[in-house]
Order: sequence, then structure tokens, then C-alpha cells
Amino acid sequence: MFSGKTEELIRRLRQATFAKRRVQTFKPRIDNRYDTDRVVSHMGVAIEALAVPNSAALRTRIDPATQVVGVDEAQFFDAGIVELAEELADRGVRILLAGLDQDYLGVPFAPMPQLMAVAEIVTKVYAVCAVCGAPATRSQRIVKQTATILVGGAEAYEPRCRQCFQRRDVPAESPR
Repeated sequence: MFSGKTEELIRRLRQATFAKRRVQTFKPRIDNRYDTDRVVSHMGVAIEALAVPNSAALRTRIDPATQVVGVDEAQFFDAGIVELAEELADRGVRILLAGLDQDYLGVPFAPMPQLMAVAEIVTKVYAVCAVCGAPATRSQRIVKQTATILVGGAEAYEPRCRQCFQRRDVPAESPR
């Protein structure tokens, strides 16, 4: 979290729009932190999007004329997103997905490992560790909640490097 994934997705989708490509952007309905009809970064950068509950609904909303599909928070989609991404890529549609590759315990966050495995290009971006300032590769949950999916921002998570990350089911307060 806080690495700029959403801002990078929006930047690439805007580039496609400037190149006069037909673009559609999607987000999981569960992510309503900042807006229900836009993908919004933690810094307030935004782009219009369709919120859908799952990959099947996403599939039905893709216009056949669409050339570029953007999906934010891909880790919140079901396994069907992998098959859909493959189908779109096979049709020549450029598909851009942003999401966390690890959950709050530091383990792979499905379906991201499968998506990364079939992608032509994978770009990993990093935040800055909230404890020591090193590149952060993990999201430390700082609230007492053990559900794998907990949509939240700075009130619930902070970026951590491997050394400062604490793998645990019930997190403690930040050491800062």
C-alpha cells in the first residue's frame, strides 16, 4: 500500500486515452473508500470507473470495442479474473491491472500470483517503510482485525520493509 499503484494505473490509462484508445476502467465494488464511481488514489488522483462485484460482472460490462481495460485492486476479484485477463489479452485488448501481491500476513494474495505469472510485463512499485524509510514491500495491518480482506487506508495499514514487517494475525500498535 501507498506505493503509487493506483496512480501508475491511472497514468497509463490516461496515456491510452490520449492515444485515442477506447478505454474502460473497473474496480471491485467492495472498494468504496474514496468514491463509488471512480478509482481514486490515496493522494486524490482519480479516473471514472465501473464498480463490479466479481469477474463475471466485469466480463459482461466490457464493450466489444474497448481496446484497453484497467482494473484497480485486482486482488479483491475472484479467480475468474485470471481467465478473463487471458481472454482479453488473446483478443488483443491491452489489460492493465493494479493490486497487492501480498496480504496483511505477507503471503501471496490470490489471484495476483496467477495474474503475474501470465502477464507479459509486471511492474512492482514500492512505498517507503513507515518505520525505517527503506523500500517497503509489505502492508502492515495496524488495527485488530483478522479477516483477510479489510478495505482500508492509513487508518488500518502502513507500509513496511521486510525487516520491520511483523507477521501476525492480530497486529500491535506501530513501533513509531
